[in-house]
Amino acid sequence: MDVPQAGIGRITAAVVAMAVTLPYLTIKILWLTGHMVGVLDPSLMNSGTMVGLNAMTFGMDLVGLCLALAFTTRWGMRLPAWLVLLPIWVGIALLSQILIALSLTLLIQGPGVFFGGGMLEGWVYLAVYGGFSLQGIGLTVAFVLYARDRWPWVFSRGAGRTAVPFQHAVGRGSLLVAAIVGGANLYWAFGGTAGLDPAVVAARNLPGVITQAVAAVLVIGGAVAYLRLLRGHAPWAVALAWMGSGYLFAWGLYRMIIVVTAGPLASKTPMVAPNLVELFSMLTGLVLGLGGAFLLIERSGGGVVEAVKDALEGPQREGDREPADGGHR
Repeated sequence: MDVPQAGIGRITAAVVAMAVTLPYLTIKILWLTGHMVGVLDPSLMNSGTMVGLNAMTFGMDLVGLCLALAFTTRWGMRLPAWLVLLPIWVGIALLSQILIALSLTLLIQGPGVFFGGGMLEGWVYLAVYGGFSLQGIGLTVAFVLYARDRWPWVFSRGAGRTAVPFQHAVGRGSLLVAAIVGGANLYWAFGGTAGLDPAVVAARNLPGVITQAVAAVLVIGGAVAYLRLLRGHAPWAVALAWMGSGYLFAWGLYRMIIVVTAGPLASKTPMVAPNLVELFSMLTGLVLGLGGAFLLIERSGGGVVEAVKDALEGPQREGDREPADGGHR
């Protein structure tokens, strides 16, 4: 079977994602080379921790750029599934939370949210978070169109095979922890103060409240969707379980890195309860992600883990290679 060629929709979405990545990568390159453009307090960027975090986030966005490029090409269809699914699972989770929270914040508070103070000038926040939002849209659309061509069975409405009892146990346990994590975020978002230092309560703002509320919805929704998948295949449940598990793992891991490195981005006030919530978020997201991956592999008959195979030489053996997948996509 021929490797499907990228259509205009997939190419357009990927090009948008690549284009909006460039300003962020440019800013990071400037900071890493000592040019503190847009930074209100350059001394904050000079610590080894901030240099390391800037290098890490530069690398993450560069991976996003490479993924967007892969979604436009035939060789991208031949990449091992894990090399595509793992980074896009993390990337979409990180970017979608920013997109949803930023959209709601702008709707309520307006563009002044970018100029409310902080360690960076307002235009930097606008360029970075506006770029993240557009990148999230572009990457998500391009990936969905890519996955539809490479793994069309995921988008079907077939019932699939019933999950084994262990997977049900994992799903119920994950839902219990997700309910606690999501409930804690909802409690704090709606004004709860238990477990929070008074300085943290005093520093609350609208973007933070919206972020916590969005987190609660994604966390609980993702765990519920995973349980739905155990009863049979459903495209909406795949999407919601993907988003929820990715959010739990990606943001939990990122915030744990901030805590462990104890750099300028880390809170200077005690955050025991929120940090415990983030730790359990990361662990639960990892469990849900692995459970979902095993479930999809099982229902695909193993084909989802294989790349589209290399093309075979035609009779003339010169410039006439035709793609063939040998029945595995």
